[in-house]
Amino acid sequence: MALVPLIEYDDASPEVRAVYDDIRAARRTDYVNNFWKALAHDPATLRRTWAQTKEVMAAGALEALVKELIYLAVSVTNNCEYCTHTHHAAAQAKGMTDAMFAEAMAVTALANANNRLANGYRVDVDERYRDT
Repeated sequence: MALVPLIEYDDASPEVRAVYDDIRAARRTDYVNNFWKALAHDPATLRRTWAQTKEVMAAGALEALVKELIYLAVSVTNNCEYCTHTHHAAAQAKGMTDAMFAEAMAVTALANANNRLANGYRVDVDERYRDT
C-alpha cells in the first residue's frame, strides 16, 4: 500500500493534469501508472521525473529493449517490486522473450555477486582498464 493516496486525474490540479496528459500522449494510452499518481503529491517532482524519464528512455544509441533490460536489472538489484513489474511488462512489450529475461537475470545475478567479491576483496583495478 502506498504511503500517500494516489491522485487520480479527476482530483488532480491543472499542473498535474498537464503531466498526466503528456504521459498519456507519449505512451499512447489513457492509463497513468500508480508511480506517477503517487509523485503527483509533489508536482515539481512529478514534472521533473517525467521529463527525465522521457529524455533518457527516448530513442538513442541504445535500442528501446536494451534500455528496458537495463532498467529491469537495476530494479531487481535495488529490490524495487514496482519497477521490476512495470519494466518487465515494458520489456515484454518491446520483444523480450522468456529466454531473454532468464539470461538477463543470470547476468544481473552474476554482476551483483562478482561486484560484492571485488568490493569485499578491495581488488585494485588493473592499470590497463584505467582511463589514461
